[in-house]
Amino acid sequence: MQVFRGFRHPGVAPACALTIGNFDGVHRGHQAMLALLQTEARQRGLPSCVLTFEPHPRDYFAAASKRPELAPARIGTLRDKLGELAAAGVAQTVVLPFDARLAAQTPEEFIRDVLLEGLGARYVLVGDDFRFGARRAGDYAMLDQAGVQHGFDVARMNSYEVRGLRVSSSAVRDALAEGRMADAHTLLGRPYAISGHVVHGRKLGRALGASAPGRDDGFRTLNLRFKHWKPAASGIFAVLVHGLAAHPLQGVANLGVRPSLDANDVNGGRVLLETHCLDWPAELGKEGAYGKIVHVELLHKLHDELRYTSLEALTAGIAKDGADARAFFASSTHAETQRQTTRDRI
Repeated sequence: MQVFRGFRHPGVAPACALTIGNFDGVHRGHQAMLALLQTEARQRGLPSCVLTFEPHPRDYFAAASKRPELAPARIGTLRDKLGELAAAGVAQTVVLPFDARLAAQTPEEFIRDVLLEGLGARYVLVGDDFRFGARRAGDYAMLDQAGVQHGFDVARMNSYEVRGLRVSSSAVRDALAEGRMADAHTLLGRPYAISGHVVHGRKLGRALGASAPGRDDGFRTLNLRFKHWKPAASGIFAVLVHGLAAHPLQGVANLGVRPSLDANDVNGGRVLLETHCLDWPAELGKEGAYGKIVHVELLHKLHDELRYTSLEALTAGIAKDGADARAFFASSTHAETQRQTTRDRI
């Protein structure tokens, strides 16, 4: 899949079958829409294209109005969104910066400048609640009329339901916020996961458990930055780590701002996914994970982030979380999670 920041690039296809949206999480409703887009693109002999936005438009308006509480929690990183779009077979994705200029565009200007002149849209597929242009003045009827006038086809996809539940990014956010990881799995069609490069952290984990029996290497962690300040999920999770060994590695992870540590440390109080593998692969050595891209599946929430009053209490807390994660992986709940994952991949 080709990825473009904006549409003013020579590599952007001169014509396409297009869908438009934020695609946060790329859930099963999104996946159904992308499958339909692929079918329509093949029938027309056109490349499939996704137009998405960064930041999320609601992030932009929340910042502009100085009301951060209006920003939606973010399900996935841009990396993960692009990875899922590529997995769905999309030929090209255009990431359009959502800024003051775009926010002020009238619906007519958006159709002319973006859809026609920018992307050469010949087919446009949108969701049933699609709105566009300044003050969300554009709707499906306006887009459909523009298609008649300018010679492109317009289609609308109705809501997608699983077990009577409307699949939406809001439903996924609610499930993650409440720690309902199995429900998030059902809505996404896969375990909730975060990917990224392993970066250097404060390396406090090496010292925390070093004096404990059997822990001469401490609680070594894999650090992934979650660049958005408001993740949909937070807390301590039993996880599976992909990308370090031939098989997934069991682990326990903290997603959040680590309230027990100094907010002025090397992570600057930013959101971090810190993962401790329960059994560290010897072939990696002590430094072998840095720079690697890993994929961490958050399978089961153990508890919310906790504030510990001392390093000793933090060490004991991490050890208990590791034991609880091992108990989860030995449980029937994990076996059912594996069966669900197998079903969703068929």
